[in-house]
Amino acid sequence: WQATSRPASPMPRSDVCGFLFGWLLRPPPHRYFAKMSAIWAAYTRALESHPLAVKAMTSFIGFTAGDILAQKGVEGKEQWDVMRTVRMGTFGLLWHGPSGHYFYGFLDKAMPGTAMTTVFSKVAIDQVAWNPIFGIVFFSYLNFTEGKSMEDLQKKISADLKTAVMGSWAYWVPAHFVNFRFIPSSQRLLYINCMQIVYNIFLSFLGNKTVEVEEGDAQKAVAKTN
Repeated sequence: WQATSRPASPMPRSDVCGFLFGWLLRPPPHRYFAKMSAIWAAYTRALESHPLAVKAMTSFIGFTAGDILAQKGVEGKEQWDVMRTVRMGTFGLLWHGPSGHYFYGFLDKAMPGTAMTTVFSKVAIDQVAWNPIFGIVFFSYLNFTEGKSMEDLQKKISADLKTAVMGSWAYWVPAHFVNFRFIPSSQRLLYINCMQIVYNIFLSFLGNKTVEVEEGDAQKAVAKTN
């Protein structure tokens, strides 16, 4: 017995005509580039006229996207914690965007240029001075918007601030080298927020991670309830 191959059935004429018709009518690639160019031009105009508001909204989008990716992609949550995303997004809107606007604007005015010594000095200031401040504000914002106490904040900072700072060094030192060396001052926060989406996955996971209670602390908590 020998198997015989059957010839493939030809595509129906109507499907062929539909495919060709759709292919002929699809927008040429230059139209997509024209749309993207128009969006970029509109963003640039808005950035020039309302820099603080545009940077705040850019941070809002970056932190919101980072938290959604953290919940669904890293933690694998079946149910989306909407309020957690709201807290992360509003942190970007109210703190990250505005503070970045003024901080990086100050750095560019105080240390203009893209010489290597200037770039490394900016990176050092950002990561040694600004990075720990950012971490403390970040943990404080999440702590108090969740209705937690000052004692909870102290435990969180003690447990996770070092991890946040060292994680920032690993990611942001090379990223900020590119930032201060090649990115125009007006587009700096947009670049940061694009990079921030990836980093926010780590930051969201760390910021919303439950602090493990030490045995001694647990015994004190039980003693208080008795």
